[in-house]
Amino acid sequence: MTNIIYKNKLIKIEIENSEIPWLKIFSQELYKEFSDAPKEVREEIFRLLEIIEKEMIAFFSPTKINIASFGNYVPHLHWHIMARFENDSYFPEPMWGTKQREGSYELRDFDRFIEILVSKIK
Repeated sequence: MTNIIYKNKLIKIEIENSEIPWLKIFSQELYKEFSDAPKEVREEIFRLLEIIEKEMIAFFSPTKINIASFGNYVPHLHWHIMARFENDSYFPEPMWGTKQREGSYELRDFDRFIEILVSKIK
């Protein structure tokens, strides 16, 4: 099973398996830094970041949206978009941080969210 939910010639969007809604946008070509990517790739990433953020807010009503671009282990331009909740296991820490508790957030209707999101992206 692939975690890719959308792709075009510039980017691909993947699901990160997690207790929270978490997507990643990758450039199709390898770029180490955001500024290394051509303008059309940078614009496509920002277009998708905005759509994903707005759809996560509308669908899940999270406490906060986290958007991050690290790539320290994978030096390939990519962005993480996560809907965060006060009752997820790590909040208010980052998902890479120290677990704060056994979370009680239950991810529901994620497949439906993906269907809606992909229809908005196209």
